[in-house]
Amino acid sequence: MKKVLRFLMFTLLGLLALVAVLAGLLGYFVYTPDPEKPQLSGTLSQGSIEVAGLKRSYRTYVPKGLPKGAPLVVVMHGSGEGIQQIRVGTGYSFERLADQHGFAVVYPKSYAFDWNDCSSIGDTKVNGVSADDVGFLGTLVDKLVGEIGLDPTRVFAAGVSNGGSMGIRLALEQPSRYRAVAAVIANLPAAQNFQCKPVAQTTPVMIMNGTKDPLVPYAGGEINLLGLFYKGGQVISSQASAQYFADRSQLVGAPQISLTPAAEGVSVEQARWHNDGKSEVELVTIHGGGHGLPQPYARRPRLLGPSPMEPNGPAMIWAFFERQLP
Repeated sequence: MKKVLRFLMFTLLGLLALVAVLAGLLGYFVYTPDPEKPQLSGTLSQGSIEVAGLKRSYRTYVPKGLPKGAPLVVVMHGSGEGIQQIRVGTGYSFERLADQHGFAVVYPKSYAFDWNDCSSIGDTKVNGVSADDVGFLGTLVDKLVGEIGLDPTRVFAAGVSNGGSMGIRLALEQPSRYRAVAAVIANLPAAQNFQCKPVAQTTPVMIMNGTKDPLVPYAGGEINLLGLFYKGGQVISSQASAQYFADRSQLVGAPQISLTPAAEGVSVEQARWHNDGKSEVELVTIHGGGHGLPQPYARRPRLLGPSPMEPNGPAMIWAFFERQLP
């Protein structure tokens, strides 16, 4: 009897130790502390709008004393995330920048797990219904331009991960509505699962990706996590994605290259295609960066690769947008 009890005791202790180790590993690879919420001047409000029979939600941030005719930045979250996750995950960076530079921010919510982007592979339906995300975002922009008194010619779109993929679709299908688009940790889908219908007009595009992204491969290939989870189809490389937009905008010749060190073993390479009077395309390569938008306020889970605090990605995005202003 004592041998049985001793066996059960050691088995239980072993299981408890295993649970503790697994919990520790989970915490190490997944947990990240929330950034401190900044003191902001403006108002964050919640709203909804019905588009094509579907109720869609969003939140807006408007700085105090924002003048009429100010710009609007549309910020889109990643797969399975929501509005609060993109705010926290970027360290409230876009709201900080809005206070500093005078623009409004809107955070739209996807209808399904994924935005209905250019990839034919994705979880874009709820109960068999697929949302018109391009139409939703366009209607939302028009609504906010009228309500807040924003300049419809100074509307920008930025997205992270699957939100970046949605930004790519906006750049290809509605370039006249968005003065510039920034796609972060996102590449163009490969030809076999590319479902967008690009129009002839183009708009300036920035792509910002990390070379150590374990989910969206910088060099192209299949979107997945650890080779097992969240398989999102094939994408082309970051360089090929940027070149695609440069070719569409008829920006001939090699890009201008600059390389600067950041921190934590990370360096930043900027490749810029531009001609006087024509569109601009920029590829920002975070050498050593993982699946996240680098900024000084919040880190991403270790599971998603290195999460450097530099460079300030949102500030780089706004600088790119600001260059496109008339």
